[in-house]
Amino acid sequence: MKSRDYYLQLLNDNVKNPKMIAHSLASEAVMRALARRFGEDEEVWGLAGLLHDIDVENTHGDSMRHGPEGAALLRSEGLPPEAVDAVLMHNEKAAPAERSTLFQHALAAGETITGLIFAVALVYPDKKISSVKTKSVVKRMKEKLFAASVNRDAIMECEKTGIPINDFAELALKSLSEVEHTLQLTS
Repeated sequence: MKSRDYYLQLLNDNVKNPKMIAHSLASEAVMRALARRFGEDEEVWGLAGLLHDIDVENTHGDSMRHGPEGAALLRSEGLPPEAVDAVLMHNEKAAPAERSTLFQHALAAGETITGLIFAVALVYPDKKISSVKTKSVVKRMKEKLFAASVNRDAIMECEKTGIPINDFAELALKSLSEVEHTLQLTS
């Protein structure tokens, strides 16, 4: 496995949109926190979060290519097989089967909750993730019209990992607050 710096450069070579880079960094932070909670390899889980959308610009939003193309690239770049598998499975539309492993459910839920948290932060007066409260995220989960593109079912896969939604939102908020300075959240 190559270094995080190597993979970060690979991400930047393939993804130019600053909001997608921010999403990738946020997903990495959540996945690292989840790895710590489950006693898994923090580096491998973090890299899966960082790189899960590496093909998003190359596939031009084609949901049937997004995931498989990224997984193929990451396999050729030496990412561990379990991380490649989680990347492949994170997009349920292109996945070859239903998600079934802890890693797969964690990545699907972890990368998706970042979008909801970003949206909640942007309605706060200071637009800071560190100001967002867990109860606000959980409340917004129930408001289907708020951040309507965020897949609530994917977020709820946190429960398939054994983490209730309140605890999951709290873990995600804490991990994003720690890297907030790198995310440059804007409306």
